[in-house]
Amino acid sequence: MAQEQRVTATTTRSRYAVIFFTVLIDLIGFGIVIPILPVYALRFGAQGIGYGALVFVFSAMQFLATALLGRLSDRIGRRPILLATMVINALGYALFAFAPSYSVLFVARVISGFASGNISAAQAYMADITSPAERARGMGIIGAAFGIGFVLGP
Repeated sequence: MAQEQRVTATTTRSRYAVIFFTVLIDLIGFGIVIPILPVYALRFGAQGIGYGALVFVFSAMQFLATALLGRLSDRIGRRPILLATMVINALGYALFAFAPSYSVLFVARVISGFASGNISAAQAYMADITSPAERARGMGIIGAAFGIGFVLGP
């Protein structure tokens, strides 16, 4: 019985860590881009609406993807969605870093925005692995990752 409880506690902690680091990396990536986005936009001659479009499209895609990825994670599982979106997010940020034009920069923001919609899957995963009594603590872990990631980003 004690061995089973240790295995369960270790498994739960590792799941918490996966969720924590997924959200942390998402927010670090977001936070790093915000201060340099105007520089990248200006490099390609984007001002005003062009810059605003880069900011808007990330949030719009994240908003749309949240529901889609949450529903998809209900069907195929939380972990595959979290893993796939982390890979997609990395590709989006790499594309952003090496974008040769405004249109590629825009596509990179679309990709990263969509992949960052994984927050709903992370929250659902946390809800799946916590008991009702532990759920607030689990959601607090996500909130901490969100805050720390945003602070570390810039």
